[in-house]
Amino acid sequence: MKEKEKFSRRGFLKTAAVMGATLTVSPALDKVQAVTHTVSNNKNILTDSARAAAITAHRTLGTGKAAFDVSALGFGVMGMTYNRSYHPDKKQCIRLLHEAMERGVTLFDTAIVYGPLNNELLAGEAFGEFHGRVNVTTKFGHEVINGKATGRQDSRPATIRRYCEESLKRLRTDVIPMFYQHRFDPNTPVEDVAGTIQDLIKEGKVLHWGMCEVSADTIRKAHAVCPLTAIQSEYHLMHREVERNGVLDVCRELGIGFVPYSPMNRGFLGGDLNEYTEFDPNNDNRTTLPRFTPEAMRANYRIVSVLQRYGRERGMTAAQLALGWLLQKAPWIVPIPGTTKLSHLEENLRTLEFALTAEEWKQLEDAVAAIPVTGDRYNAEQQKQVGF
Repeated sequence: MKEKEKFSRRGFLKTAAVMGATLTVSPALDKVQAVTHTVSNNKNILTDSARAAAITAHRTLGTGKAAFDVSALGFGVMGMTYNRSYHPDKKQCIRLLHEAMERGVTLFDTAIVYGPLNNELLAGEAFGEFHGRVNVTTKFGHEVINGKATGRQDSRPATIRRYCEESLKRLRTDVIPMFYQHRFDPNTPVEDVAGTIQDLIKEGKVLHWGMCEVSADTIRKAHAVCPLTAIQSEYHLMHREVERNGVLDVCRELGIGFVPYSPMNRGFLGGDLNEYTEFDPNNDNRTTLPRFTPEAMRANYRIVSVLQRYGRERGMTAAQLALGWLLQKAPWIVPIPGTTKLSHLEENLRTLEFALTAEEWKQLEDAVAAIPVTGDRYNAEQQKQVGF
């Protein structure tokens, strides 16, 4: 890597802060060129990295008729309204979503249960007029009655159809690019779920489908009925279960894409959270997760320190290493980091500007693996909802 291409987290966050101020006051915020021009006129900040980060690399999820072309990094919309404590108002969230789109992100992820409902509504308002330019994927499965989640699963065929129609309206579209089953429903055979999706695809209401947090055996059964485009599960340097339980292996074998959610362990691997972080108890599921107690975060911060030290030697941030590690695992893996901050969007997109050797990635992986992770990722009740 050329020396001039390296940049520090502090440097580009200063640049992004100026850009953020420009976005706040400029009536033409959706023009990235205008933002870049404003920044470039500030001689104290101008560097080669001051240009607005953008993404041009694409990847393909799935194969054959199930193939789905998307940007190499997606965007998780969930935290803009749900489970991530405090967030900007709707207008600011939409501005950031548009900024991500202008910078080349084509894959945006939401779900019925996020909110519930208000996350889909946000995505619909932000992208309803951009059909064909971006793909907003959503999920069904968690039961929602009168706008409230019940904690139960319901993937009966009639329910899937109803959820599909309701999601189409909230997303302001006539077709869902990819419809995931959010969690396995033990009361509905997976073959019935796949058959229902197959019918919705034939009717033109759904283009592709996927499943979340399911076992390799369940994937095989579903794929045999209706080819899957992607599997979505938690996967990052602190949680690598899909490498051991056969999920990644079956995706590779059957030509199914993989979409890691929480690719930075709900923000932790980026280094912005620690034992003193206060989460909103009314809008943050991290208050219920054993891995996010103050004691666990204090112990696990050793992992973040490894990433920070390793990154300093290569001009990368901890977050960029976490995302880059996933991207180099396979060309059919597309992480979906979420954020409410322009500086973090900038940071995430710049991940693709770096190229480490296989040996360097292995050194990082081994250094992290040598540190035991403190705390389970879910409590006992939430763990029951995953398919393995």
